[in-house]
Formats: sequence, structure tokens, C-alpha cells
Amino acid sequence: MTNLQLVKESIRSINNFPVEGIIFRDITTAIKNKEALREMINFLTEKFINKGIDYVAVVESRGFVFGSALAYNINAGCILIRKPGKLPAATISEEYSLEYGKDKLEIHKDAIEEGKSVIVIDDLLATGGTVSAACKLLKKAGANVKAAAFIIELTDLEGRKNLPQDIEVVSMISY
Repeated sequence: MTNLQLVKESIRSINNFPVEGIIFRDITTAIKNKEALREMINFLTEKFINKGIDYVAVVESRGFVFGSALAYNINAGCILIRKPGKLPAATISEEYSLEYGKDKLEIHKDAIEEGKSVIVIDDLLATGGTVSAACKLLKKAGANVKAAAFIIELTDLEGRKNLPQDIEVVSMISY
């Protein structure tokens, strides 16, 4: 079995969740598999090691799992991108649209120094709304956003089109 097969077979698919007609790709089953988790972290590390990345920005909450290990492996800092009200110090925010309403992401005002190189990590790329907002937020804070990386990409939803065109987009598995 290849590394990619191991990871893909470790991801549970749940039909009709959260609504009828949707196939939910549940990465928690791959995270609990120590070999699959190692392969996911190794994949990301190989993509970004020795690329001059200063920070790995991680999107709440599954991005935390991958991003902190990646940051350690590539000798970078880790920036938490959270939902409103979760960070204790002064924050800056970016609002974005959801299918039925709006949401917001926040980082600490002092999370990053002007011009530092950052990559954004999340578990899954669907429509791209969350990571697009994360990229805007980081740029607002002065970051040089280099890439966005995901373990899973749902290609039918064309989320790449909603991400900044000047960044590299990396995904391990496509459905």
C-alpha cells in the first residue's frame, strides 16, 4: 500500500452528513491512525522544508493538528487563527460569507511581523471561504502569504478559485 492509499483509506466517508446528498470526509479517523498521521505530516513537511517559511498559520480546529507539527518540523512559529472571542489579547479580524450567513476569523494584533513568510494550513479545502478569509487576515496583519495547504481537497467545489491567485495551493488527496 502506498502512503497516499494508506491516508485515503484511513479517511472515513459518511453519507448524507450534515445534509442529504453530502458525503462528509471525516479526517478524525486518519488522525487517530499513527501511520496515516505520520504520512500526512511528512507530506506537508516535504512540501515546505527549507522554503524560508517563518510561520505556519493554522485554522481552527483541525488545522491545529497538522500545523503545529509542521511548524516544528520546518523550524517555524505557529499562528493560531481562531473564531471570535477565543484569543485573550487584542485582535484583528476578517469577516467572510457562509452559505447561510457570515462568520469571522481573528488573530492577535501582534501575531506576525511585517513581511514575514507564512503558509496557511487546514485539513480540507471545500469552497475556499475560510482559507481565503485567513489569507486576507494575514495580509492585513502584514504577512507575505506564500501558500495554503490541505490534506483533502473537494475538487468539485472549486475552492482553489476562491483563494488568492498569487499563492501556491497544495493538497494531498483529492475527491
